[in-house]
Amino acid sequence: MSDFPALMLDEESGKVRASIRRLTESDLPAGDVTVKIDYTTLNYKDGLILNGLGRLVRVYPHIPGIDFAGTVEHSDSALYKPGDKVILTGWRVGETHWGGMAGKARVKSEWLVPLPAALTSRRAMAVGTAGFTAMLAVMALEDHGLQPSNEGEVLVTGAAGGLGSIAIILLSKLGYRVTASTGRASQHDYLRSLGASAIIDRGEIGSAPAKPLLAERWAAVVDSVGGATMANCVASLRMRAALASCGNAGGVEFSGTVLPFLLRGASILGIDSALCPTPRRLEAWKRLTELLPGDLLDSLTTEGKLSDLPELGAKILKGEVRGRMVIDPNK
Repeated sequence: MSDFPALMLDEESGKVRASIRRLTESDLPAGDVTVKIDYTTLNYKDGLILNGLGRLVRVYPHIPGIDFAGTVEHSDSALYKPGDKVILTGWRVGETHWGGMAGKARVKSEWLVPLPAALTSRRAMAVGTAGFTAMLAVMALEDHGLQPSNEGEVLVTGAAGGLGSIAIILLSKLGYRVTASTGRASQHDYLRSLGASAIIDRGEIGSAPAKPLLAERWAAVVDSVGGATMANCVASLRMRAALASCGNAGGVEFSGTVLPFLLRGASILGIDSALCPTPRRLEAWKRLTELLPGDLLDSLTTEGKLSDLPELGAKILKGEVRGRMVIDPNK
C-alpha cells in the first residue's frame, strides 16, 4: 500500500502544531470513496484551523483543508467509479472529517460532485469553496428579486479575498454595477481588472452606524466580513434589498437595530455552503463554469505547498493573501 504526504495537526497544551507526515490508506477515516487529491485550497476558515482558533476542530490529530478536487481511486458506491474526476466542498470536511491537505482522502460519496468537463482540477480549486459560496450568494440575491435592471450598486466587502474576488467577477459578468470595499489601496487596479466599477475604503463601512438608518445606497450586498460592517451595510440597504452573509471575519456581533428590517424591509440571507443540497450544488457549479473565464481564474490564482501552509495560514488571517491560493498536496 503506497504512502502519501499529509499536513497533520496535533494539539499540545492548548496549542496547535503542524507537521508533514507519511500516511497510508489504512490511516484514513471511514467512507465509501477514496480520492487521490490533485489540489486543495487555502481559505480563511483554514487559517483559523491552522492557528487553533474558532473551535472549528475539536478532535486531534486532524488534517485540515475544507475542499479538494481529484480522481477517484477506490469506490464502493454506485455513484462513482475509479478514474472519475470529482470535487468536494462543504460537509464539514477539514473540520469534523479529515480534509484536503493530504495526498488522499476517504469520504462519503454523497459529499462529492462530478468535476465539470470544462474545468481542470486546478481551476476547480481556483473556484473552490470561496467561489462556490460566492455563487450561492448571487443565486440567493437573485431569488430575493435582484436583477441587473435594478437601480443601484451591489457592494462586495472583503473584495480582495477569494470569495470577494470571485463575487465581483460573477456580478459584473451578470451585468451589475459592482462596488468593491477594501482596506488596501494597492489592490485597486486588481479589483478593477475583475470588474469593479467603483472602490471604497473599508473604513467607510467598518464601524457601527451612528444612526439606526443611513442613506439608501446598496441594491444588494455580498458580505464576507460581518460584525460592524454588516450592521453598517444593512442600515444602508435600499428598500426591500438584501445582504447575503457569507462569513464573519470581522466578528459575529450585530450592532444594528430592527429599523432597517421594519421600515425598509431589509433582509439578511444566510449562505451555508457546507450543507447545501445536491441539486443546488450542481446548479451552482454549472453556472460557475458558464460565467468564469479560465484565463481570468488563472490570473487570480497562486500556488503553494504543504510546507508553506502554517505561514500562509497566518497571512490569510491578516488579509495578506490576494485572490485564490491553491495547494498541490503532493509537492
